[in-house]
Amino acid sequence: MYVATENDTVSALSATTGTVIWSAHLGTPVPSSSLPCGDISPTVGITGTPVIDQTRAELFVVADELVNGKPAHQLVGLSTATGKTEMSQNVDPAGSTPAALLQRTGLTLDAGHVVFGYGGNYGDCSTYHGWVMAVPEGGGSAAAFAVDSAAGESQGAIWMGGAAPVVDAGGNIWVTAGNGSVYSSSHPYDDSDSLLELSPSLALEQYFAPSSWPSDNAHDLDMSTAAALLGDGQVVAAGKARIVYLLNGSSLGGIGGQQAALGDACGSDIDGGVAVVATTVYLPCLSGPIAVQTTDSPAGLRLLWSSSVGGGPPIVAGGRVWTIGSDGVLYGLNPTSGTVEARATIGAPANHFPTPSVGAGLLLAPSAERVVAFTAASSAPAAARTATTTSESSTTVPSTTVPSTTVPPTTVPAAQPGGTSPWIIVAAIVGGIAVLGALAWLIGRRRRRTGGS
Repeated sequence: MYVATENDTVSALSATTGTVIWSAHLGTPVPSSSLPCGDISPTVGITGTPVIDQTRAELFVVADELVNGKPAHQLVGLSTATGKTEMSQNVDPAGSTPAALLQRTGLTLDAGHVVFGYGGNYGDCSTYHGWVMAVPEGGGSAAAFAVDSAAGESQGAIWMGGAAPVVDAGGNIWVTAGNGSVYSSSHPYDDSDSLLELSPSLALEQYFAPSSWPSDNAHDLDMSTAAALLGDGQVVAAGKARIVYLLNGSSLGGIGGQQAALGDACGSDIDGGVAVVATTVYLPCLSGPIAVQTTDSPAGLRLLWSSSVGGGPPIVAGGRVWTIGSDGVLYGLNPTSGTVEARATIGAPANHFPTPSVGAGLLLAPSAERVVAFTAASSAPAAARTATTTSESSTTVPSTTVPSTTVPPTTVPAAQPGGTSPWIIVAAIVGGIAVLGALAWLIGRRRRRTGGS
């Protein structure tokens, strides 16, 4: 498994023992005090989730670094076996102000390119645009798509609550965009507060925006989840307005083009990665995940259940919905009813958005200072084992989330008496974890409203 931090360090850990296999320090992270605003401190380094190209055995990550005394965003490719740098390229969009940009989405791959988004720092300060970037894995000229790109426009962050852009079977890229600077419907639409479908070359194919987009922009009500692409061609997306939208994936309909909407779906913002099982979508409401059932004839949405525990973006694994709460507890929920079937204390999270992941037969959960790995116990919980890694300076960092996907089943812990102690701890990360990865499954998340939200 792989760990990246806001200190611009990437480490590979043994999935068996948690010991460090290799560690690579990529550069000098940017002091938070040098940025116009934000809520990541004391440094900003690697915030977006890395991605692995297994065929190349290469891990890609965007690091915010001080280069000649100024912030710069570098796409770096590392050998998964050794940590050797295979490529490094500046990926700041032409004409941008790097200090005003936060690379917050997870990274993904599409047709030999690394794809990711930019938003702004917490506070929406300075002048920035939301960007989607596609960079050749071997380096070279990048394609770029900008939101709010007309003269006098700004914002429209591509942050998606830390989720990665979603790539469909045809190679098209789906992202959501946050609030823009246009507050009046008399002004031409600016691509903000939206769900966008882009071609592999980042040409805009189609879009959806709520009819309330000018008011949403004025009140910071982003569209801020990953797109849930269902097998029947329907698409589900949501955001800070707490409204879930059902869309026809082949015809998003532009402004007000939804097939159905479910209002007041939960009591808090809906930000981040989603999980899909058949026609049920599990959404990341901060007050606790919700399950929404979709229908296509007639098109509709129905709230199956809402939970009052957890709140971090959910994954589905081992027949349960897993979510981490601000109370530092990992919860396993029944996917049909939402009732709690398993729980374990993992320690206080770094922020509102920690997300579990799976890999190598383990269920992995990050807290502020360690990664906790679980495996099934035949009877009593197995004794805890801790393997320390290289120490980093203490920092307040975003935690993690998963790209929109249905996670394959894995061996996971059964309900534990008392519900407080982890089964097996295989790694402890000292000084604040930013991004946790397990083999090909990588996860990334951010603080509430960080990154131009």
